[in-house]
Amino acid sequence: MRLATWNVNSVRTRVDRVIAFLEREDIDVLAMQEIKCKPEQFPREPFEAAGYELAVHGLNQWNGVAVASRVGLSDVVTSFPDQPTWESASLGGAVVEARALGVTVGGRPASTTASVPGVAARACAPVRLWSLYVPNGRELTHPHYTYKLDWLRALRENVAAWLDEDPNLPLALVGDWNVAPRDEDVWDMAAFEGATHVSSPERAAFAAFEEVGMEEVTRSRVTNYTYWDYQKLRFPRNEGMRIDFVYASPTLASRVSGAAIDRNERKGKGASDHVPVIVDID
Repeated sequence: MRLATWNVNSVRTRVDRVIAFLEREDIDVLAMQEIKCKPEQFPREPFEAAGYELAVHGLNQWNGVAVASRVGLSDVVTSFPDQPTWESASLGGAVVEARALGVTVGGRPASTTASVPGVAARACAPVRLWSLYVPNGRELTHPHYTYKLDWLRALRENVAAWLDEDPNLPLALVGDWNVAPRDEDVWDMAAFEGATHVSSPERAAFAAFEEVGMEEVTRSRVTNYTYWDYQKLRFPRNEGMRIDFVYASPTLASRVSGAAIDRNERKGKGASDHVPVIVDID
């Protein structure tokens, strides 16, 4: 299985780039974040024409997560238990935001694949996959920062329970974590003094997933940033951040054979400010 995660920063704006990436890199499963649309607004046709099934979760023009799979897709849930809420004026109060989407991928070819010329139907061993768009935090003194830490803690508690129930669960937590876990994950730590993404509580919350048995499987295999702001020529200057990651359970981590960060997807007109992270699973 070739699995990728990508904060696409509006799927309707970048659908052509996404489809081209799927075809060029031979991706079986793509987890997307920040799709910025409701399910009925999602551009389904190009994905289905390319042989992918879809699970989409979005509430408005903000946030939103999705998964496209050509190796089967089932058991869809749009939040994890006790996922914290956030006060949303546009949605009329405290809501569970569209930041987490759980699916099972693999086990069978996608139902749409057989009709696509030149695309061979294939089956992969099932993986329980979560596409995650972790809250930003905004500022260290902002309520959104507390919300972020609570969100990560609740997710970790669920992961601990899932692995306690089934230690052999092939589980992947992928997406935009909005945390730079190490100093080398930002271009200049001095530029982030007093800011979110690099604070000790955020880094501890990220590392806590290792304490319940998960392994981040890209760092040992590839080095690069995954995000460059649109402002101040950040990309040409390579002033980026590494905030997109793949956490895998022990059973799944043992099957990972490679990883890549597609830096070229940040180039050119209409690029997202994030790039895809790819993991190969035997």
